[in-house]
Amino acid sequence: MLITRRRLLKTAAASGFAVSASGLAMPALAQGAAVKIGYVSPQSGPLAGFAEADAFAIETFTRVAAEKGLTVEVIVKDSQSNPNRAAQVAQELIVDDEINLMLVASTPETTNPVATVCEAEGVPVISTMAPWQPFFIGQQGNPGDPASWQPFNFAYHYFWGLEDVIAVFTNMWNQLDTNKQVGGLFPNDADGNAWGDPNVGVGPGFSAAGYTTVDPGRYQNLTDDFSAQINAFKAANTEIVTGVVIPPDFTTFWNQARQQGFVPKAATVAKAILFPQSVEALGENGHNLSSEVWWSASHPYKSSLTGESAADLAAGFTAATGRPWTQPIGFIHSLFEMATDVITRAADPTDPEGVAEAIAATNLNTIVGKVAFDGANLPPFAAKNISKTPLVGGQWRRKEDGTFDLVVVDNTTAPEIPTAGKMEAIV
Repeated sequence: MLITRRRLLKTAAASGFAVSASGLAMPALAQGAAVKIGYVSPQSGPLAGFAEADAFAIETFTRVAAEKGLTVEVIVKDSQSNPNRAAQVAQELIVDDEINLMLVASTPETTNPVATVCEAEGVPVISTMAPWQPFFIGQQGNPGDPASWQPFNFAYHYFWGLEDVIAVFTNMWNQLDTNKQVGGLFPNDADGNAWGDPNVGVGPGFSAAGYTTVDPGRYQNLTDDFSAQINAFKAANTEIVTGVVIPPDFTTFWNQARQQGFVPKAATVAKAILFPQSVEALGENGHNLSSEVWWSASHPYKSSLTGESAADLAAGFTAATGRPWTQPIGFIHSLFEMATDVITRAADPTDPEGVAEAIAATNLNTIVGKVAFDGANLPPFAAKNISKTPLVGGQWRRKEDGTFDLVVVDNTTAPEIPTAGKMEAIV
């Protein structure tokens, strides 16, 4: 058994089973102790939009867990959108709070350092909301040498991959008449380096679909001048812009592009325009921007935790907060579906190896689709630790009152998710 500092500090594990008032078999913890769940997400900083639904999801989970007779404690930490801070708070949760299970979400800047710490300390972790390649490959000792890549013992992740976003983006672009020249915005971070990798990034996939990628090189997050990128795109006569950009950077880029007379027919950008407030900040210039859609109120899935439909969950969030639904709502909720399922099935939810085995055996229909670590549609090296979720494409449509609707315009890769329109060119 791997001996870690956490195990040296860990209190005696509990054992045995009890049956809750709901009739569900639940692990009985020594002296009524709670199962401790750590949760890390970017609640402040430039990625804070990803954590908007955290409080709503955790309140739902703790309420339903109590109804089911589960004794749980959720300890929440803010990564502050900073990878170093994410690793620090993960260590605190493991060593100081002695958590039994870690949950983490929202871009590789948070998921990767947290998962790396958990793997080193022998603590089971469930992660989501980062493409699987930056998550898995980005944590390898030598990301450039596939022969050296190793599976994880404690880290499990579910989301879509770059192959899915390539298919969704090109399917949307195929609905338009363009010259198939694509400008790429790839920052110098885990996401940007994965997306922009000339061998395993999006470029080769775009090329296979008939599109040429113009990559002017990496830029630093929170830059204030995108003139070099805009000039490169103009020089190459690009009619499409894509990339994986944090929200403030896309706002800067798009405003400067308009000012400099660069208006592509499509701007299909991951991360930056997932949230209505980010698009609303652009005013009329937000109309017909497009992006991947991982979850929406029209997705045809139900929660294993509450029985709610996607539409119910989205409406509940709006009723509770007064804010429009956003894509992370479904995935943050699903993390707590996963936690409930795993600690219910684990023989002893305080035993790290047992919990990791329970995660590996997951076969759960969630609000974001089925999660099962069965290797489906994955290369062998990622089969143990990754589960893929469906992805479609959407476009923001501005309404007369200045707000925006996210309209699913392509579902080729996931036909069960309904479309509500067709891709339209930016004018």
